Amino acid sequence: MTQPSPAQKPVPKSLYGGTSSRRITVRDIAAAKERGEKWPMLTAYDAMTASVFDEAGIPVLLVGDSMGNCHLGYESTVPVTMDEITILSAAVVRGTKRSLVVADLPFGSYQEGPVQALRNATRLVKEAGVGAVKLEGGERSAEQVELLVSSGIPVMAHVGLTPQSVHAFGGYPVQGRGEEAAQQLLRDAKSVQDAGAFAVVLEAVPAELAAEVTRSLHIPTVGIGAGLECDAQVLVWTDMAGMTSGRVPKFVKKYLEMRDLLGGAAKAFAEEVVGGTFPAPEHTFQ
Repeated sequence: MTQPSPAQKPVPKSLYGGTSSRRITVRDIAAAKERGEKWPMLTAYDAMTASVFDEAGIPVLLVGDSMGNCHLGYESTVPVTMDEITILSAAVVRGTKRSLVVADLPFGSYQEGPVQALRNATRLVKEAGVGAVKLEGGERSAEQVELLVSSGIPVMAHVGLTPQSVHAFGGYPVQGRGEEAAQQLLRDAKSVQDAGAFAVVLEAVPAELAAEVTRSLHIPTVGIGAGLECDAQVLVWTDMAGMTSGRVPKFVKKYLEMRDLLGGAAKAFAEEVVGGTFPAPEHTFQ
């Protein structure tokens, strides 16, 4: 019996927890919006962590420039380079089988215009094997989105609080408060939708406004600090798992205290080494 081509294969009945072994695609994301299905997204920056999330059924993994803060030791996302994003994106792709892998275009890799954006997005698709890219900005980035999509590269947009603009914002304030700011955010979201984005991240946006944006769009919204009414939710995995030290944003919920667990394991190992009980006979070759 002839096997169906990839284009003929049925879409999964659900994104989260689906049984299909093929990669999630932007077509599946669109179908979930039509069904009214909510779905989760997490960041990932290495093959091992990505494999855990992939096996857990997380349908979309973002190789975010948040790696700058939580993995590379930078004070913000701004210093992250194309080389860094490309290397880590390739690792996440290698560690996964089902998840749609989306990679951020870092600061300075698309702001010059559509041609620069296409050059760098093409690199992520060809060298890292990602299924889509993400870039920040609404109306100001619409031309970049349009060229990428018309060239065959799916784009997830990002409006509201855009961390790459930290210096312009003077920090990380909530966006869309006040009538003028709310109308601009709506215009930004509709602009990237019209340009062809398959989804849009809403970050640090009042819940009521995020709900209005979600109702106004035919593409899914991905909330992070944007309330319950978004179509999907994303968290930085190190925040979600309790690896981040110090203060975390209000919208973060810790589902694990991994920093304490990992630190406890390291101390237990060290104490056994110092006390002369590790390695035990069962860990020793004779």
